[in-house]
Parts: sequence; structure tokens; C-alpha cells
Amino acid sequence: MKSYLYLVLFLLVTLTEVSAQTHSIKGRVKEAGKEVTIPNATVLLQNLPDSIQINGMISDFDGEFEITDVKSGEYLLKIQYLGYEDLYKSINVTQDLDLGVLSLKESATDLDEVTISARRAQGEQKGDTTLYNADAFKTMRDASAQTLIQKLPGVISQDGSLQAQGEAITQVLVDGKPFFGGDVNTALQNLPAEVIQGIEIFDQKSDKALLSGFDDGERMKTINIITKPDKRKGQFGKATAGYGTDDRYLAGASINAFNEDQRITFTGLSNNINVLDYSSEANTQSNNRPQNGIVNTNILGINYSDNWGEKIKISGSYQYNQRKNTNQSSLIREYVTGSESDQIYTEDSRETRTSQDHRFDMRLEYNINENNRILYRPRVSASFETENSGFFGQSVNDLGPLNQTENIRTADNEDYDMFHRLFYSHKFSKPGRSLTLSANTGSHGNKDDAYRTATNIYYQPDERTEIINQNITRDRSGNDWETGISYTEPLGKNGQLELEYEIGNRYNDSDQLTFDILNEDINNPELSLDTALSNSFESKYLRNEVELGYQYKLEKLKFQAEIQYQNATLKNEQFFPAEGSIDRTFKSFMPTVRIDYDLSDNTNFEFDYDTDVDAPSVGDLQNVIDNSNPLQLKTGNPNLEQSYSNRLRLRFRSNNPENDRSWFVFAQYNLVKDAVSNSTFTAEEATELPGGILLEKGSQLFRPVNLDGYKDFRSWVSYGIPLEFLRSNFNLNGGFSSTKRPGQVNNQLSFNNSTRVSTGISLTSNISDQIDFNISTRVSFNDVENTLNANLNNNYFNQRSRLNLSWIIWEGFIYRLDVNHQLNSGLSEGYDANVVLMNMSIGKKVFGNQRGEISLNVYDLLGQNRSVYRNVSDAFVEDGQNNVMQRYFMLSFSYNIRHFNKGTNMDDYNEIYNN
Repeated sequence: MKSYLYLVLFLLVTLTEVSAQTHSIKGRVKEAGKEVTIPNATVLLQNLPDSIQINGMISDFDGEFEITDVKSGEYLLKIQYLGYEDLYKSINVTQDLDLGVLSLKESATDLDEVTISARRAQGEQKGDTTLYNADAFKTMRDASAQTLIQKLPGVISQDGSLQAQGEAITQVLVDGKPFFGGDVNTALQNLPAEVIQGIEIFDQKSDKALLSGFDDGERMKTINIITKPDKRKGQFGKATAGYGTDDRYLAGASINAFNEDQRITFTGLSNNINVLDYSSEANTQSNNRPQNGIVNTNILGINYSDNWGEKIKISGSYQYNQRKNTNQSSLIREYVTGSESDQIYTEDSRETRTSQDHRFDMRLEYNINENNRILYRPRVSASFETENSGFFGQSVNDLGPLNQTENIRTADNEDYDMFHRLFYSHKFSKPGRSLTLSANTGSHGNKDDAYRTATNIYYQPDERTEIINQNITRDRSGNDWETGISYTEPLGKNGQLELEYEIGNRYNDSDQLTFDILNEDINNPELSLDTALSNSFESKYLRNEVELGYQYKLEKLKFQAEIQYQNATLKNEQFFPAEGSIDRTFKSFMPTVRIDYDLSDNTNFEFDYDTDVDAPSVGDLQNVIDNSNPLQLKTGNPNLEQSYSNRLRLRFRSNNPENDRSWFVFAQYNLVKDAVSNSTFTAEEATELPGGILLEKGSQLFRPVNLDGYKDFRSWVSYGIPLEFLRSNFNLNGGFSSTKRPGQVNNQLSFNNSTRVSTGISLTSNISDQIDFNISTRVSFNDVENTLNANLNNNYFNQRSRLNLSWIIWEGFIYRLDVNHQLNSGLSEGYDANVVLMNMSIGKKVFGNQRGEISLNVYDLLGQNRSVYRNVSDAFVEDGQNNVMQRYFMLSFSYNIRHFNKGTNMDDYNEIYNN
């Protein structure tokens, strides 16, 4: 192995000597007359005198760019950005050049020379980044950033999350800096639409990839909000208070204090109407309002970002969340069986959970000089929860009732996680040569203390009753670390090599103790350890990885190929009730290929092929019985192996600024070897398990196993076009997905195959700030087939339609309507639903500046709100429903805070605001 490493290093040194002498050009793009940098500006290098383009890139979040591998000669530098005049600069390259600040002027429109009705482009495509001009999308004056973003082509709300171009949005940046970590809803609800100048949607690479220049496949669908230059200094936000029928209440505020680079945002919320994040539009059915249970929420949050001098950039956020959820639910579950007979499980449950959550994250970037950079990212979270729950479950087959259980449980649960990520990057004087060091650590903990009573009745072959009274404690702790080094070296004019080494270790310890309670004295219970339900276990996972990569760049093409070798050892050791250990070694080769190609200035194509391995979790490995549901026992499997996955992914983006027509296509295929699936054993007669546990007839034991054959394919396509005659934007989207889930039932292999075809349309207004609407509908056709039991084969249909309307009718009177229609068919009896959830309000703008509003709101006007779902797994098909918030009326008052540029008086503000 050492000889190969020496050979690679020798080749790198040799290639260094033969590489041609080239130079670099760098600079920073800013707005003329202001200290405002412009990210994602297009920087093009053209030959003189023929103006042939030979290189190009886009500026980073700080407006900075660096073009490398430039031969000596005369060139023309061209810089472009939407809404600004093009900048041209002639340069003579004889050495490395630092052009300093390059200023762009905003595009000016002379009304005497052009037609006033000229349309402003909505957006354009720059490589893998889609840029939108916020002023091209009309919203109400007090609308939130989320309202604006939901108008963008390719953006939809689906399955409880906001999605862009077929993938869930996981991060929001403001002027290139993190905003409330990964809490997308909080981030988008804390910014008003009127402060936004532009929006960028892209797949952000990992910190390591951004530093080294080599893509490691880790992506986050990201929205970067670019604020207007005249809105970067001031205070703005919104406050709301309301009280309604049935003692319903809401009080919340979001306040932003911006002073150029220094930004502080405060958010607070208290309510009992199922709102989880403060929303500037409290009457709206946005993603922050779940449909399960009745939720009381209290939130405090703060976000901070600033530049400390010229070298240090810092951002961070803290959130405290206190929540009480009272939930009632019912479900019907049809299990995969090894015969034509069916086994059906039904359950009615109720639970009350009260939790307190803390979350902190930070990003500290220290640019020592132009060649050395340090990045530090800590993240800490802690959760404390009390649980009071109970359920009644029953299993039946073709012969009648099999068993039933009635459970009551109280518990105190604690969880914490702590992560530290540290990176150091050094760029050598030779362009393309760099060194990146990384170190990551993590610490995790979980403590549960529960008391449970259960009355179990087994009907076949003879009726038997069992009483359980137990105290269950679980104590889990884990630590992990990883360190790595990456070295890159230029290879020829357009190529680059990377050599990387990583080593990491994961340690987990888990103790579960179950005690039988022998008396009824709550204050002084007499406990007896049940060794069959207790276990002490630890798992260690050590891995070494070596990777060699090659990257080739042209003006419009980027190609990257890598091969990674991993040697991993998994050691599982049990200390109680019996001692034993299992050691295994895994050797894996993991190739990756990435292609990024710009078909034109506004059309981009990406293709990725990735391979990866996934080690089993400590919960899957620990061999201890979990009898939280005595009819459905669960246990771990210390013999599990790591799974190996192959993933193909394709992205296509096209956005034509001349006619504002856009196309987005996303497709992904996964094939997993040794996927962790369920092995289900259904007792056909009373069966004794290890430890003397009796599994009665009809009861089930679930155990994770490695199975081949898991396949998953999903695709999504979107087409957007403006409808000038309606002054609105039309979007058509569709998707196809297919999943093959392997499972094992009484040692027989089975596959649950599910297929989904969906399509949807939406129409969003682009008329004025006096009226705003969004109309959408989405239908899906679903098919489920099981290879072992044809009785589970099923087709079902789902349609969701929505109308959202805001209209200033006359003299500050505003009417809002939000209607959500859900139609299900093909589900189990009693679970099909045809529901219309209608919210409505009428309000009046008050005060001379109309920044206040008094409104009367009604939630669920028709009294039809209902939550129904279907879940398909490798072991069963499940239909369920939960209790939801019912109709209430609320009178509320809200006030918009707007104060920009210190010293601006009310007359100046009103002039800015009205214009």
C-alpha cells in the first residue's frame, strides 16, 4: 500500500515540473457608490482582438472571483449581473493580477426613450444557479419571503416541506450568510418580501468541497436571499396579538435590526392554535401548521451575523422551543403474511407530550490572508420531554380475534447532540495547488425512564390474560471523530488531481434495563430485574479511507471522477446478560463520476453517479427485546453488515430571460445491496424466544436483517410560463416514483412494490400589491403490490387543491381566503376523506401609514378539518388518522415595523414605501 502512495506522490511532483507557466486574475464585484458586494455575477475572460471567450466563472458570496490558468497576453474582462450595466475592462496579463474592486452600475431606464410597458425579466440560469428578480413578482406589501418564494417557477409545497426543482429546501442564506440554521420556515417567515432584491436557488456543496474544489457529493438545496441595498440598514419586522373563541390565542413578533454587515433578528411566539413558527400571515395554511394533534407552542429565537474586521465573518443562531402536543389517533395495519390468510391490526391511541428543546449553531470563518483560511462550525442541541400515553391494540385473522393489549405509559426522556467541525485550507502560490485539513467530533446522549402497565389477552388456542407492570430505563451515549487531509495539484491547463485520506471512529454504548414492579407503592416500588428484557451493549466502527480524484474543466464543461477505497471494522460487544463479541471487517471500493455541462448561457445539465456505505445504528444492532407493544415485539441484530448503495442522479435546468419560460427536470435512482430491512416472524402457535419470553399465537417479532433488492426511482419535471393576458404565472409539474422494498416474513422473501404517478398545475398572480392569489391542484395515482400476499394489492387516489387570496377591497379593507381541498379514495373503510378546510379573514388597515391592521379571522369555517394518511413499508400497509384543530374565531391586531436608514423621517419613508 505504501508503494502505491509513494508512486502517486512522485507523479504529482513530476507533473508540477512539467505544467505550463500560467497566471491568475482576481477581484471583487461591488455595486457602484456603495459597500455592497454582488454575489453570482458572471465574470468572462475574452481574447483580444477576436473576443473569443476562453474562461469564465461566477463571483462567490462575497463578490470575489479568481480565474486561474491564464496564459500571458491581452484580454477583455466582461462582468454581467441581472439589473446592472455590463462592465468591460482591458487587461494585459504578464503576472498574477489583483484588480481590486470592480463596480457595477444599476441599469437605468429613460422613460423618454423606451416604452413603459417593457417587461422586466423574471430570472435567468447561471450554471447550476437559478437567479430570480424579486421585483418581477408582485406580492402584497406586508407579504413574507415565503409568499414570494412560493411564486417562483419550480417551487411547490408538498408533504409538509417547501421544495424547489424537485428537492426539499434545507437551508436559507441571507446575502450569503446562514439564517436560522436549517430551520427553513423560521427563516422565510422572518423576512418581509419588500426587502428582497433577488433570490438564488442552487445546490450548495459541503464546506470541505468548497475549500478543496473537489465535489464530494454532499449537497443542500439552498435559497440565498439578496436584500435591497437601501434595506440593509434599519429596523423592520412585524408583531401580532390575537384572542378567540375557546380561549384560543396567539402572540408573536419578528424584529430585524440590520446595520450593513451586522444583522440581528429576534423572533418570539406563544399560541395554542398549532402554529410552530411565527408567521406574518397567521391565517395561512403554510408549512408551519401541522394537522396532527393540538399543539401549544412557546418560542424564542435569535440570529446574529457580522463581519469582525476584514478577516473574520461570524454567524449563529439560538432557538428555545417549549411545546405541548395532545394527540389522538387511530390506524388499521394489514401485515404481509406467508399465506393467503390476512392478519389485520387496529389501534386507538392517545398521548400528551411536553418538550423543551434548545438548539445552537454557529459559523466562524477566519481569512488569515488570501492563501490561508480557517472555518469552524459548532452545533449543539438538547431536548427534554415528558410523555403520558396509552393505546388499545387488537390483532385479528380469518378465524377471529388473535390478541389484544391495553397499555398505559409515562416517561421522562432526555437527548443531546454536540458537533464540532474544523477546517483549514491553504492555497499555494501555484494556482490549483492546495492543502485542506479537516477535523470533526461528535458527542451524543439519550436517557429514558419509563413506567408502563399493560393488560394483554391472547384468544387462540385458549384465552389467557397477562398483566405487565414495568419500569424501563435506557441509557445511550456515543462519541465519534474524524480527521482528514486533502491535497490538490494542477495537471495540465485544465486538469487537477486530488489525493485524500480520512480516518474516523464511532463509539456507541447502550444499556437497557427492565424491572418488574412487584408492589403498588408508587413512592417506594419494589423492583426485580428482568434479565430477558435487559441488555448492556457497545459498538465500535473504525474506518480508513483513501481517495484519488481527477477533475477536468472547460468553459462549459466540468468532469470529475474519483475512486475511494475504504477499510472498516465493526466490533459489537455484549456484557449482559451474557458476554459475547462479534468482529467484522468490510473492504469497499466506491467510485464516483460527476458531469456538469452548460448547454447554453441559460441551460445547465448535471449528472452524478455516487456509491456509499452505511453502517447499522446501535438501535438496530443491540440484541434486546422491546416489548413496548406486547403484541409486536422488536429486537436488534448484532450480525448486521453495512449496506452498499449506488445512486444515479440527473438535474436539468433551463431559464430563458427573454420570455421567462423555465424547465426543471430531476431524476434519481437508488440501488442498495444489504439494505437493512425487517424480518417478521408471526407465531402460528405459542413459541418460546431466547431468555424464556413467550411469543403467543398471532403475536409478532420484528428483527432487522440485511436483504438485497431495494430499489427506488423518483423523478420530477416542471414547466413555467408567464400568462401576459392574465398578468399571472402558470406552472405545470409532474412526477413518477417507484420503490421496491424487500422484506422477510416467516423466512420467506417478499417485496412490497409501490408506484406513484402525479401531476399538478398552479396559477399565481402577478398583478399588483393590491391583489394576490395562488391557485393550485395536484393529483396522484398510487399502486401497491406485494409478491407474497396478493390480498395486499391496492390502488388509491389522492388530490389536493388550494386557493389562497388576499385582496385590498377599498380604503384599507382587506379580505383573505385560504381554501385547501383534500380528496382520498381507495384507502381502508372509514379512512377515505373528502375535506374542505377553509380559513377566512376580513381586516382594516389603520394609522396614517397603514402599517397596522385589525382583522377578524375564522379557522376551519366549514368544520371539516381532518388528517388522513397512508404508509407503505416492507412489512405492512397502514392507513391512519389523527385529531386536528377544529373551528375557532379570532380577533387580532398586527403592526408592521419599518424604519430604514438612520435619520429618515416619516415623509421620506412614506415616499420610499409608496414608490
